[in-house]
Amino acid sequence: MKLGCIADDFTGATDLANNLVRSGMRVMQTFGVPTAPLSSDVDAVVVALKSRTIPAAEAVAQSLDALKWLKAQGATQIYFKYCSTFDSTPAGNIGPVTEALMDALNCKFTIATPAFPDNGRTVFKGYLFAGPVLLNESGMQNHPLTPMTDANLVRVMQAQTQRKVGLIDHTVMALGTAAIEDKIRQLESEGVGVAIVDATNNDDLKKLGPALKNMALVTAGSGVAIGLPLNWGLTSSAHASALPKAQGYQAIVSGSCSLATQGQVAHYKAMGLPSWQFLPMSWSAGDVPTQIKADVAKALAWAQALLAQGPVLIYATTDAQTLQQVQAKLGREQASAWMESALAQVSVGLQALGVKQWVIAGGETSGACVQALRISQMQIGEQIDPGVPWCYAPQHEAGHLTLKSGNFGTPDFFTKAFNILAGAGA
Repeated sequence: MKLGCIADDFTGATDLANNLVRSGMRVMQTFGVPTAPLSSDVDAVVVALKSRTIPAAEAVAQSLDALKWLKAQGATQIYFKYCSTFDSTPAGNIGPVTEALMDALNCKFTIATPAFPDNGRTVFKGYLFAGPVLLNESGMQNHPLTPMTDANLVRVMQAQTQRKVGLIDHTVMALGTAAIEDKIRQLESEGVGVAIVDATNNDDLKKLGPALKNMALVTAGSGVAIGLPLNWGLTSSAHASALPKAQGYQAIVSGSCSLATQGQVAHYKAMGLPSWQFLPMSWSAGDVPTQIKADVAKALAWAQALLAQGPVLIYATTDAQTLQQVQAKLGREQASAWMESALAQVSVGLQALGVKQWVIAGGETSGACVQALRISQMQIGEQIDPGVPWCYAPQHEAGHLTLKSGNFGTPDFFTKAFNILAGAGA
């Protein structure tokens, strides 16, 4: 194994694995830290954690466990992957995990950039843009768990780390790899430990890749991955993304309340396709888990009558105003935990009904569903949209899955995903 990756949520792990596969690496993705040695001959392993929003000390401990396993498998470089929206809080978890990994690897300097131009995430003068607007104007300021109200990544990162944070800006990036290497040496000499890196297009990321060849730790979104495989002489190969032929029923489970996912749900419903929505505002005070269990039973009974006709959508996705009302009624963290539980229970029930083709929307939702389905690893297949591939769970009844980050995908993603899968496979 060449590259060992630690991702702070399940959709983000798949996003990273997708970019590595597209750039020529054979990749295995695991959910949680494996308990046994690596059994497959691959170039990279992505260990998916569910650590983005847990207490920082727990995120650090899980990440260090993943690091220990990856190093034991022979990884020569470590990649800490976080979301392209860099969402976190002043207490973490991006900064604390980065520092813990640096300490464990005796790494004096690393870079940080969530840039992913293929999905509209760019960094300019240290500011993160989502499409044409600053991050804090993109809807991320309303995120239920990690609201982002500042787009200045130097400032955001400095609030989370004891190390000095610097910037490799667009003027350096324009000069190419040698200039980036010179800037890294300069920043190190000035006592900088972490440098935010500007990137407004894929060429910037490809220039950055060679400058990171000997860096023990890289921290980034998934975009930087496109520039790393060449450091080992690897180039893109269609064979790396081949998956078995899909079988079984189709279902969409959506928990994300991002604007992109809201649009995808609306598009699906506008086509007249079957959907069923959880309505947590209807849950009364008292025994909420029992009410969830009843709603899950209703959703599954509804789905059972329709699955043979095509994909069904079961969702908790809603608009920001309704989400705020739910959080006010149930509590922010409790509301999220209960919805994750509801969607996880639904996924288990859908699998029992014969679902083997899954679209799961939202990072926290994906984590909850994958854990409930007891999936331990996945093979990465063809890309649907930037950052979102089809995957296959070998030796598992779940079959084919795509784990979609809430902010990713075109409005027609749900239907497009199944159309692409129907044309793939042996």
